[in-house]
Amino acid sequence: MPTLYRKYRPQNFTEVVGQNHIKITLEQEIKTGQLAHAYLFCGPRAVGKTTLARVLAKAVNCEQRAGGAADPCNACSSCKEITEGRALDIMEIDAASNTGVDNVRDNVIASARVAPAKAKYKIFIIDEVHMLSISAFNALLKLIEEPPAAVIFILCTTEVHKVPATIISRCQRFDFKRISVTDAVKKLSYIIQAEGIKAERGILETIARHADGHMRDAESLLGQIIAISGAEITQAEAELVIPRSDLNEIINLLGLLIKKDAAGAIRLLNQAMDNGLDLKTLIKNTIEILRKLLLIKINSGLLDKLSLEMGEAVELKISQLAGDLTAEQALKFLEKFIKAGAELRTDFISQLSLEMAIVEICLAPAAFGHSVSPRTPSVLSAAKPQTATPGAVQNINITNEQIMEKWNEVLAKVKQYNHSLSFILRVCQPRNLTGNQLCLAFKYKFHKDRVSEAAIKNAIEKVLREVYGAQIAIEAVVDENLDVAPNKLVSDEPVDLKKPAPPEPPPGEQGNMIDNLLKTFGGKVVG
Repeated sequence: MPTLYRKYRPQNFTEVVGQNHIKITLEQEIKTGQLAHAYLFCGPRAVGKTTLARVLAKAVNCEQRAGGAADPCNACSSCKEITEGRALDIMEIDAASNTGVDNVRDNVIASARVAPAKAKYKIFIIDEVHMLSISAFNALLKLIEEPPAAVIFILCTTEVHKVPATIISRCQRFDFKRISVTDAVKKLSYIIQAEGIKAERGILETIARHADGHMRDAESLLGQIIAISGAEITQAEAELVIPRSDLNEIINLLGLLIKKDAAGAIRLLNQAMDNGLDLKTLIKNTIEILRKLLLIKINSGLLDKLSLEMGEAVELKISQLAGDLTAEQALKFLEKFIKAGAELRTDFISQLSLEMAIVEICLAPAAFGHSVSPRTPSVLSAAKPQTATPGAVQNINITNEQIMEKWNEVLAKVKQYNHSLSFILRVCQPRNLTGNQLCLAFKYKFHKDRVSEAAIKNAIEKVLREVYGAQIAIEAVVDENLDVAPNKLVSDEPVDLKKPAPPEPPPGEQGNMIDNLLKTFGGKVVG
């Protein structure tokens, strides 16, 4: 018994799945008789390149094709010979096994000089044409440039970048696309109906999604499932061939992550595993859905060109999910799941990386900076951004002198919540207070960048509001000439503003301060 993809190979343009942008052009050329002498079909594997080449060859040589029609009749002797693969004037050449220049001379050039034996056109279908050697391409070039009147070349390739530009420029190029889930399901539905087999649409959608846009793969998978099933395909039988994948569970998982429900998400993950869900398949499909969500948030118009359709019911749920998700969240989710997928093979507990990703996603907003432990108070990290109009300046009754007088208190409060941030602020220099904006100068750019992070910036401004009783915004700048000598650092000891400032340390004690500074920030004394 022939395989399904051979048994149900399209025999006319109507039966070809997808590729409407190509079919319309070719049909119009056939109807008007304005055929090109050379075509280049390029695109992914198993999307219909060679099939469409055969249909084109059959259509232009059909003896009984109706006037104004493009589809071949499939009843005349020419159509039957091409269908059965015995037409003398239709030559299919596998360039992968005929790469040399001698083969091109013997099989193509010599034959092209002879008039068609029976058909109207002698047609050369060269599959995987990119496999030809440079010498073979050079030999073919002259013939493609000036072919005999009754010769048509159809070059097929999955790697068009390997085809010389001189060849491409002399062909009419068509770029094939992967088959959508909807189109693949239509073809699979036609096949099972013809075979007298029943199957739920959800099973066919799963097969189409697993084929990843390759129609021949979808037909092969369906053939394997039919081989072990009876007159009706069940979900259990389909899962013997295709790893179980429930997109609804993935969508529910993402919904829980958006709600920051780590416990619910971990519970759902483990329940899905108990039900036989494959973790690799889960991560793959989750990443695919998150990519679609990211494209939707960037520009929904990108979906048609860059994304594979996943079925009507799933697409509707994804659209609903997109309303509760930001582009930043989608990007963060993608990063975590890609990382979890890479670490999956080394996990001692199979789902550990995924559980960690879930927890990190759900707790991410509560993190403050980069070095906060779980027991660190999160008052600062929970500070919400102010809603003041961007660029607005509000005058407040605080002088630069008052800023410096209470700066030690600022450092002491920051240190209660984030020890490393207090060190960074100790090597900055508070400068002018303009309106309600305080300028903080740093010697090093990495300090300035750290303070400019949204969470850190909001936290500092919250402390300033507590200390000075006014809404003060900060702006960080870099000053490479800034003096950050140890004896000018502000102390992090508890502050008593009524107590006079301590004298500068004796020269002997400055060495201890330098040692402490080096331990804190790393480095060494070089001069």
